Amino acid sequence: MANHKSSVKRAKQEKVRRMTNKTKTAKSRTAVKALKEAITKGDKAAAVTLLQKAQSLLAKLAKSPAMKKETASRKTSRLTKAVASIK
Repeated sequence: MANHKSSVKRAKQEKVRRMTNKTKTAKSRTAVKALKEAITKGDKAAAVTLLQKAQSLLAKLAKSPAMKKETASRKTSRLTKAVASIK
C-alpha cells in the first residue's frame, strides 16, 4: 500500500486509467466480435456499418495508451480486407 501522499494519488490515478482503458478495450472487442460474426454470415450491408463503428472505436483506442497505433491500424486493415472479400 502507498505510504506517501503523492504515491496515494498516483495509485488512484492508475486505478481510474486502468478502468478507462479496460472499458474502451472491451467496447472495441465487442464491436470487432459483432463485425466478425456479420462477416461469417456473409451480410455485407451489416458488415459495412459495423466496420465503421469498429474503425472508430479502434482509432479512439489508439489515441489512448491502451493500444498502440500500429496494432489498431493492423486490426482495421484486416477487418476492412475481410469485409471487402464478402460477395
